[in-house]
Amino acid sequence: MRIALLYPPPWKIPAPGEAPDPNDGPPADYQEGDLDPDFHQTPYGLYSLGAQAIRAGHQVKVLNLSSYPFSELERIVRALDADVFGMSCWTANRRGVALTARCIRRLHPGAHIVVGGPHATPLAAEMLRHHPEIDTVTLGESEHSFLELLERLEAGRPALGIAGTAYRVEGRVELGPPRPAIEELDALASPHDHFATHIVMTSRGCAWACTFCGAEATWGRGFRGQSVSYVLDSLEAAVAKAPVKMLQIKDDTFTTNRKRVIDICRGIRERKISFLWSCDTRVDVLGDDLLREMRLAGCQRLSLGVESGSPSILKNIDKKITVKKIIESTDLAKKYGIQVRYYMMLGNRGETAETFRETLAFLEAARPHQYIFSCLSIYPGTRDFDDAEAAGWLDREVYFRGDFQELKTPFDASEEDTALMSAWFQENKGLCELYREGVEERRAILARLGDHHAAHLELGVAYLDAGELDLAERHAARALELGVPVPGLAYNTLACVAARRGDWQAMQDHFTAAAKRDPQHAVLIRNVQAARAWFAKGGPGKGLPLDLVARCDFQLLERTVQPALPGPLPEDFAAWPPAAPRPAPARAAEAGRDAAAQRGRLRVVPS
Repeated sequence: MRIALLYPPPWKIPAPGEAPDPNDGPPADYQEGDLDPDFHQTPYGLYSLGAQAIRAGHQVKVLNLSSYPFSELERIVRALDADVFGMSCWTANRRGVALTARCIRRLHPGAHIVVGGPHATPLAAEMLRHHPEIDTVTLGESEHSFLELLERLEAGRPALGIAGTAYRVEGRVELGPPRPAIEELDALASPHDHFATHIVMTSRGCAWACTFCGAEATWGRGFRGQSVSYVLDSLEAAVAKAPVKMLQIKDDTFTTNRKRVIDICRGIRERKISFLWSCDTRVDVLGDDLLREMRLAGCQRLSLGVESGSPSILKNIDKKITVKKIIESTDLAKKYGIQVRYYMMLGNRGETAETFRETLAFLEAARPHQYIFSCLSIYPGTRDFDDAEAAGWLDREVYFRGDFQELKTPFDASEEDTALMSAWFQENKGLCELYREGVEERRAILARLGDHHAAHLELGVAYLDAGELDLAERHAARALELGVPVPGLAYNTLACVAARRGDWQAMQDHFTAAAKRDPQHAVLIRNVQAARAWFAKGGPGKGLPLDLVARCDFQLLERTVQPALPGPLPEDFAAWPPAAPRPAPARAAEAGRDAAAQRGRLRVVPS
């Protein structure tokens, strides 16, 4: 079967020069930048569904249309002669999913339209009632449900009663029996065998239950991890396809099982998988030995769900962490030179001007490298949603009537305190820089890690900032000798050293070396463009200043290339790839499970 997996835009995006649609266009108060950059990342679930379908012998396309004008989306849908259209539905693109389903039904009346994702799962019945174009909604993790749906459709059988789905029978909405969580994650085909993405997921679920989070609605209760060998194979495949040797591990809580993560980190070093990476986790599942192993294996950034610096708010949202533990874990990560980013929130239950001031004071005391605030959004499938609905101040129909992007609203703050926090947020939204190590801190980190490539590079940048050019050059060169995974940043540092000395030829040579080996770094591109403009103005002869920047913190240049981000499609985008051979005699899921068992890839049980 031919399967098109689409990530739709949030609404009818107007084409350049076109007036917004008065009914289906952006919200009236929408401003450029309101959509978080992460919104445009293809959801990992689409890759996983695509991988399972390819292994089962189907023809699959995954397309990211999240920033496409709706007129262009219609052209693409018209050209895609697919048997099944699948879409990933989040709160932010729920309107776009409905509009795309309507478009598909009009242009391909015989196609089967299936929708899944974290917004569709808790509102499955409502989505089917409001959007007659949608045939099936899959609930939670959907690989097995999706494969069973494809088997039914290919055999010409009704796609009704499938476990883990919602559907219609004679006009009424029904739910199939619940589907158990997938225990053997290793039995699934790896997305990295088929797709290029800098996002990696090695586990599912979270052992905690914060009031604002919908992980349990998607994954069920508890934590399940892929085996160490499966993770290492996926990382090797992802790194091989990555233009920049940087990956983001986006598990809900990567370090839930410390022993598993230590084994992964040691495996990375043993296999000599050379890359830098970031991960998301909690402050109470970290430790000295774990952080050291992570750093030696390439961990460059740790994103921590902190949410608040007020003990009362942490208690209210059932975070189960303390301010003391947050600071302790932050200091431990800094000890090994891991960049710490805090995810913070405003407007959680019980928030007041006083708790907000506690949070700001806490940030000054904890001093993470970076922090970023978001306002509380009420997502279906969370305790916040359930409690608000039970209290009578939230009606789930608002998600079908309202044109808002996400339902951002304080849970119970007063109007006065809400106004205060809103004014502050407007002036401070986006990523904020707070802390950066100097020479002494970087020297101590290098001493703790030994002859570590990235630590040498970071010390070189610190020396450059301090004006110690010879030492900056020495450590950047040593990073290259040791095989730092991001040589472009090392050459960029050497180019900055050469520019400070006025050695323009050496500067150009270093930029050329970077362009040959590792060009896709934002700071490098910025510097090369600045140098070109400076030369064009006669900078060397006129003595004009040249502003170059050396940075080596974790920063991906996310290229707008399909399907990872909504880049341009090739002219032959509608041509279907040849179908993969079908596994026999077992079904695809069973064959994958047998293969995993033969490789010894048994799931690691959290310790």
